[in-house]
Amino acid sequence: MSVGQILVVDDDAQQRDDLAEMVASCGYEVATAGDGREALGKIATSSISAIITDLVMPRMDGFALLKEMGARGDRIPTIVLTACGGIDNAIAVVHDLKAFWFLEKPVQLGVLRTLLERAIEQRHMIEETDRLHRYLSYSGVLGELIGESPCMQEIFSLIRQVAPTTASVLITGESGTGKELVARAIHQLSPRSAGPFVAVNCAALPESLMESELFGHEKGAYTGAVERRAGCFEQAQNGTLLLDEIGEMPLGTQAKLLRVIEDSKVRRLGGAADIPVSVRVLAATNRPPLKAIEEKHLREDLYYRLNVFHMSLPALRERKSDIPAISAAMIRDLNKKHGCRVTGLSPDVLARFQESAWPGNVRELRNIIERAVIVAGEGELHLRHLPGAVAGSTPPAPAVARPSAPVVPATVAAEPAMLPDDVLQVKVGTRMADVEEAFVRLTLKHTNNNKRKSAQLLGLCLRTLHNKLRAWEGNHSRTAVAAGSHIAPTE
Repeated sequence: MSVGQILVVDDDAQQRDDLAEMVASCGYEVATAGDGREALGKIATSSISAIITDLVMPRMDGFALLKEMGARGDRIPTIVLTACGGIDNAIAVVHDLKAFWFLEKPVQLGVLRTLLERAIEQRHMIEETDRLHRYLSYSGVLGELIGESPCMQEIFSLIRQVAPTTASVLITGESGTGKELVARAIHQLSPRSAGPFVAVNCAALPESLMESELFGHEKGAYTGAVERRAGCFEQAQNGTLLLDEIGEMPLGTQAKLLRVIEDSKVRRLGGAADIPVSVRVLAATNRPPLKAIEEKHLREDLYYRLNVFHMSLPALRERKSDIPAISAAMIRDLNKKHGCRVTGLSPDVLARFQESAWPGNVRELRNIIERAVIVAGEGELHLRHLPGAVAGSTPPAPAVARPSAPVVPATVAAEPAMLPDDVLQVKVGTRMADVEEAFVRLTLKHTNNNKRKSAQLLGLCLRTLHNKLRAWEGNHSRTAVAAGSHIAPTE
C-alpha cells in the first residue's frame, strides 16, 4: 500500500521545522500546519497517513483537533507531543480521544521512527478493515460490481468462468449498465491481472485519429505526427484491451483490427515492420450486435471473432432489488470523495428509486445520489435532496423581494430546488465585494461550515475559498456586513 504524508502540527515554527526535518530523514513526505484549524484543511485536501501534533496551540489546540477528527470520522493515527510534566494530559488524550501514542519532548529520532512505522501499520490495518467491511456488508460483490439478484449472480458466474481463459468476450447492454466494470473484473481475475488494463472509447475518438490511437504511428507518418507513439495494443502488452462502443468504429478500421487480432501483430502507421503483441481483447457495445451488423455498423466477421463469449448485462430496472446495496456502496464512496457524512436512504427515497424506470441505469443512479449527498451533507437522504424530476415535485418559486426596499433576490445555488430556503437579499448600491462575502458566508451556514462542500457549491477550489476567508478576516468592513447594514440573509 502507498504511504501518504506525515502531518506535523505545532505553533512554534522552529520546533515544527525541526520535527519536519526529522520525519523527512525517516523517509516520509511531510506536510506542516501551525494549529488544529490549519491541520483540518490539510487533512481535507491531502492524503495523510499519520499526524504528529502539539497539544497547546492558539485558535484550535490539539484537544479540539482530535475531537473534530473523531466527529468527522477521520481515523488517522495521531501521535501527541508533550513536554515534561504533561504526561498525565497525554495519557488522558490517548485514552479519551483515541490518540495513537504520546511522544515526550525533546523528540528522539529512534523513538520517532519506531512510532511512525507502527502508526503507518495501523493506518494500513484501518484501510484493510474498511475494505473488508465493504465486501462483507453484502454477499453480491465481484470487483466493483454489486448485485444479489439472480441475473447479476449469473453475470458473476460467467465472469468467473471466462476470466481464466484467453477467449475474447463481447459485452452488451444499455448505456450505464457497467460494461467497463465487467471488463475490469474479467481482467482482475485473469492470469493477466499483473499487466495493464487499457480501455478505449471508440465513440469518443475522431475517425481521423482512430487508427493512430489503436495501432500507433511513427514520426512523420502524417501531418502533426512529431514523434513516435505506441498505440493501445502496445500499451496493453501482456494485459487486457477493452474496445468500448465497438459499433462506432469505422468499417475500414474494423477490417484492420480483425487482422491484428488474428495475427497478434500490429504495424504502426508509417512503420515498416510488424510488432508482436500479446493482448486479450474485450469489446463492448450498447447496440444489439445483429442489428448493428444489419445496419452496417459492425462487420460480421469481426463480430464472430469477438463473440467467442457473449455477456448481456441487465438494465437496472430489471434488478431493482439490488438498488439498496448499490446505493449503500455509492454513498460510502461519495462520503469519502466529498467529505460528507450521509448515513443512507430514507424509506421515501428508496420507494421512489424502486418506482423509477432508470433509463440511464446505474450511471444515472450514481449521478442522482452524488448530487443528493452533496446537498444533504449528513444524515439520511430525503426526497427534498433529490432533483425535482426525480423527487416528483416542482422547484419552489424564487423568493419575492419586500416592497419596502428595492432588493435583488438570488438563491445561493444555480438550481432553485437545491437550496430552497436560503435567499440572499441585496440592496441596490451594495459593493460587489460585500455581496461576494455575504454570498459565501450564507453558503457556509447552509453546509454547517463544511468548507469542502461549500467550495463545490460555489464552483471554487478549496484553496481559493480558504484564501478568501483569510482575507475577509483581516478586513474591517465585514463588521458592517455582519450587522446587516447592507445585506441580510433571510430564511
